[in-house]
Amino acid sequence: MSFAAFSDLLAFLDRLGQFRMDLGLGRMRAFARAFGRAPRFAVVHVVGTNGKGSTSAFLDALARGHGLRCGLYSSPHFISVRERVLVDGAMLSEAEWVDLAGRVQDIAGQIDLTYFEFITCLAVLAFDRAGVDVAVMEAGLGGRFDAVRVLDPDLTLFTAIGLDHLEVLGPGIEDIARDKAGAMARGRQALSGPQDALVMSVLLEAAREVGAELSLAADSKRAASLLEAAPLGLAGPHQLDNARLALAGWLRLARMRGWPVREGACGPALAGTFLPGRFQKVDLEPPLILDAAHNEPGLVALARALDAAGVVPAGVVFACLRDKDLARMLPVVRGLARGPLIVPGLPCERAMEPGVLAGMLGPGARPARDLAQALDMLSGSSGPVLVCGSLYLLAEFYKLHPRFLRRPEQARGAATS
Repeated sequence: MSFAAFSDLLAFLDRLGQFRMDLGLGRMRAFARAFGRAPRFAVVHVVGTNGKGSTSAFLDALARGHGLRCGLYSSPHFISVRERVLVDGAMLSEAEWVDLAGRVQDIAGQIDLTYFEFITCLAVLAFDRAGVDVAVMEAGLGGRFDAVRVLDPDLTLFTAIGLDHLEVLGPGIEDIARDKAGAMARGRQALSGPQDALVMSVLLEAAREVGAELSLAADSKRAASLLEAAPLGLAGPHQLDNARLALAGWLRLARMRGWPVREGACGPALAGTFLPGRFQKVDLEPPLILDAAHNEPGLVALARALDAAGVVPAGVVFACLRDKDLARMLPVVRGLARGPLIVPGLPCERAMEPGVLAGMLGPGARPARDLAQALDMLSGSSGPVLVCGSLYLLAEFYKLHPRFLRRPEQARGAATS
């Protein structure tokens, strides 16, 4: 099957359904058999609850900073599905997506791939065609049934594991940890960032069961040394853990592959890392801080980042989905709001109705029709306004101001051109 245009591909993906889940690895294994060979590039699988995107971005920057060609696979996207597959930091063209999607269909035949599986396969073909040296592949949901696991990754990185997606992975932290621990490849290597003691015990048990070598990123003395004087391109104390995990992962992968490590390249790579929506300061009126925190651990990390930066938001725009752990999230949100708290509607059927959510947050919260109205309600704020709670909320911002999906210097150039 071929697609005549990118719009046809988008219509096909819509029919697959972005939120359709059919847990299992059978379809991906069937695709791998039909493809006929293992990837010719190193694969790093990044698994966890929070910090996957940041850790992946740091690792991508480190690989490219050492002159390697790198593929980066992440999710979700803000505006275009093309954001999910990058080669050397750049999106592929619409024409390339159309061609690659046709190849996926030709190889898959009658295999009924899900939305996430289809794009995972497309990413593998894209990276194979580009001849990348390494692919950094962020897990979607969980780990045991994550599509990337079929690639038999050289290295698995575990970011912070916490409570999220309870309806699928839960009900408890041990259940979530066990599912994510299932991403470990038999006989391969894995690294973990800081974890709750119960989570760490689950990871260690899983490593013993599959004969994987599991280490702590914090034990890498060389990574710690390289981080001492390295400013980070992503702000917040929690990013130090993500950068340490990425750096320890890079050092381990380089050793496994015989790639040289240039200490002079590590600092600039970490300092130059950019990822939209991670404590991102936006120069508008009023100034904004955009953050992707969308669960209780993420919101706690956001609160610490604000405190470390000495920032007290003049107002907060908050929205979230119905399947979140509101009992844990809302007390943290109330603590963020020193000024008005505005709850906009989202164009997503899974979103909380703004009036209901505002009522749950208390008398200081007010509903708004959408993000544009919420920002207008805070237009006279004397300080920065915090926008957080949902990736869909940030997506609405980027639809209004797409230039801020790019690096700050590129965003300024787009605004003045």
